Amino acid sequence: MSLKRPDQGGYDYLVLAPAILLFGLGLIAIYSASSYLAAREVGDSYFYLKRQAFFGFLGICLLIVAKNIPPGFYGKLVYPALITSLLLLIMVLIPGIGSKVGGATRWIRIGGFSIQPSEFAKLSLALYIAYSMAKKGPVMSSFTKGFLPHLIVAGSFMCLILMQPDLGTTVIIGSWLMILLFVGGINFLQLLLMAVAACPVVYWLITNVGYRANRMVAFLNPWDDPQGLGFQIIHSFLAFGSGGILGVGLGNSKQKLLYLPEPHTDFVLSIVAEELGLIGVAAVIILFSILIIRGIKISLDAPDLYSSYLALAISVLMGLQVIINMGVVMGMLPTKGLTLPFLSYGGSSLLVNLIGVGILLSISSRS
Repeated sequence: MSLKRPDQGGYDYLVLAPAILLFGLGLIAIYSASSYLAAREVGDSYFYLKRQAFFGFLGICLLIVAKNIPPGFYGKLVYPALITSLLLLIMVLIPGIGSKVGGATRWIRIGGFSIQPSEFAKLSLALYIAYSMAKKGPVMSSFTKGFLPHLIVAGSFMCLILMQPDLGTTVIIGSWLMILLFVGGINFLQLLLMAVAACPVVYWLITNVGYRANRMVAFLNPWDDPQGLGFQIIHSFLAFGSGGILGVGLGNSKQKLLYLPEPHTDFVLSIVAEELGLIGVAAVIILFSILIIRGIKISLDAPDLYSSYLALAISVLMGLQVIINMGVVMGMLPTKGLTLPFLSYGGSSLLVNLIGVGILLSISSRS
């Protein structure tokens, strides 16, 4: 039995259903994780829920629009999207325009809302890299025609994001770029040299910036300073341990009561683990696995090379963010400040991921 309607307007439910279920679970998790915090901060326990629901409604509308746009048309949006994202990344660094929170300037405030340009930069880079690799084809193995142009464009974005500062997103984009270029036919030696050259730079960026070095210390030895550097990850461990198999029950988390900092953003999975237990975390992993594996399958079945690369770019980017966020909250990676797609609070991230799902649906319906 087909999972899509036979006409081209059909929806691929192995893409749509996991995305909508994750978004719905995200709303529940955000409300549960943030209600106490929001009541204390702004006097409205529904504050974060209402904002996320607004962006979710807008994102689903954009998903439907993106689904009904032919994949080939996205090629015409590559350079407008790239230039717009570049300008936004520059604007966020201008005093008075960029909004500084927690020592980082990553947002632009518009009215009562904030947008995060780096999230939209990821999508515009996906459009560009897929378009460029499909267009270059056989010359992708050339250093000057295949490797260097992509490195310059993506490197420019990465430098601007690093200036915010946001090393986590920079590393994500760099890793994602290497995977896509490898698939696109770049010489493996060039990629290897790029990775070798990047390692000492990343090491220097970590060890020579105080808070990043502290995060590494907290990752390696969180119990050496349980009330300081290790506080956040230890309380994430406590959330996972308290949840057990079935969880303590929805809404009954103790860690969200100002123990786990910002429980509705980067560490929302910890609250899911505490309240819904191993069963809840397993359900999240299964839903993400279905979505990402289906995205890769859509890439393999795509009607043309550009659509194939675009579906792969979206799927791999989403997969990397899921793996890294889960690795962080489980103590397997240093804290990086990256959201979990669909579940973490954040309007820009939610919009971009729902648009990405719409693009996957568009490609799938024409495969």
